[in-house]
Amino acid sequence: MSELIGFESKDGVVLLTIDHPKANAINREVIEGLGSGMDRAVAEGAHCVLVTGAGEKFFAAGADISEFGGAGAEMLTAGQGLSRKMAALPVPVVALVNGIAYGGGCELTLGCDLRIASATAKFGQPEIKLGIIPGWGGTQRLPRLIGRGRAMIMLLTGEPIDAATALEWGLVSQVVEPEKLLEAGWALGRQLAAMAPMAVASTKAAVAAGLDGGLAEGLSVEAAQFETLLASEDAREGIMAFFEKRQPVWSGK
Repeated sequence: MSELIGFESKDGVVLLTIDHPKANAINREVIEGLGSGMDRAVAEGAHCVLVTGAGEKFFAAGADISEFGGAGAEMLTAGQGLSRKMAALPVPVVALVNGIAYGGGCELTLGCDLRIASATAKFGQPEIKLGIIPGWGGTQRLPRLIGRGRAMIMLLTGEPIDAATALEWGLVSQVVEPEKLLEAGWALGRQLAAMAPMAVASTKAAVAAGLDGGLAEGLSVEAAQFETLLASEDAREGIMAFFEKRQPVWSGK
């Protein structure tokens, strides 16, 4: 793994930390390091991945534009590829936004399944001010998440929003004081990791199918996943545990 990505594992949860001074800018090495970290997390049996930034000021200030030059197309492909990887990962990915998340940093949070923000966090897509547009999914995922009208405010003005606004708009699910962010992240991670692994993966797959392909395709995938799960050992265990009034023990089968 890259030295720019910290890796910490406990209780079935892995924390990946972007550590790229001074502003945790996202370059090719960061992208590859995050991807490798997620692969390692799944290979080692983690059931949830948390992503945050080192320090108190920056989650990720954006893409490292010094690498755009002649490699702009490669950076575009790499950034979108990371978002696709997070969507396809069989475990939840949660962004713990500890500070500024602009440009590619904001898009990284959009690729995650859930987002918790520090009260000092800020989100922005300032690409319009550079004469360009977001290239890692911002024009697609942001409207899907917060609605077209609110997304267009961010995309067309380039102005950032604070954590309170992000919560009001549905960009994040929780806002906590800075010193409580990691605690809240580990707590949510443990909660998610305690769920049936196959059901978690199936939920992600069904939601993605509906958003990407429309309602009919989503319903078809949902039905197929439901039938598969109903015949699984975990479903039998979950139903039995319910009637026996005990916690289920998942096998992932």
